[in-house]
Amino acid sequence: MSTAPSIRVLDLHKKFAALEVLKGVSFDVQRGTVVSMIGASGSGKSTLLRCINHLETPTSGDVLIEGASLCYRETPAGRPGMQDGKPGKPRSLAEINRIRRDLGMVFQQFNLWPHMTALENVVEAPRHVRSMSRKEALEAGRAALERVHMSDKADVYPARLSGGQQQRVAIARALAMQPKVMLFDEATSSLDPELTDEVLAVMRDLARDGTTMIVVT
Repeated sequence: MSTAPSIRVLDLHKKFAALEVLKGVSFDVQRGTVVSMIGASGSGKSTLLRCINHLETPTSGDVLIEGASLCYRETPAGRPGMQDGKPGKPRSLAEINRIRRDLGMVFQQFNLWPHMTALENVVEAPRHVRSMSRKEALEAGRAALERVHMSDKADVYPARLSGGQQQRVAIARALAMQPKVMLFDEATSSLDPELTDEVLAVMRDLARDGTTMIVVT
């Protein structure tokens, strides 16, 4: 019995006006694997990642997360429409948000709330998106900070953290949502070599733990 891939991208296209950035991209990412995307600046790597997470809406094609189509409702046969080249009805925003909760994303910019401590930044999404209780969110947040070796900085504000530390908090923020897949969009490109090593060490730990990851460099 075959196992469905964690992510399946099917004939994905993305246009911005007349500029076609993605031209029929298809690939699978199996559970527990790490896939790296390497290419020149402007080649569409970040756009592809944003389409996978539906921060950008694909022009056509489909993305399946753990077998669930992110773009289309299931056909009467119970299969995501684009597998047969016949799209079903588009997903509603509520349906898209429910499916993409299984995706954690880390950006080049840390995007931490400056008025919140590291722990407060990490627990915000679990409370408001996954509807965890305060106790559950704090437990998930502390566990995520422990995983990125930042437990001792839980009560520190972002302005007091180095760039590498802020990015590790951003990774913890994504992990606290308990995603099935982690997406990294040039997560170290704004860091100097020493701080880059801090973040790469965390990513290697996640890979050893069997976390499914797509990494854009």
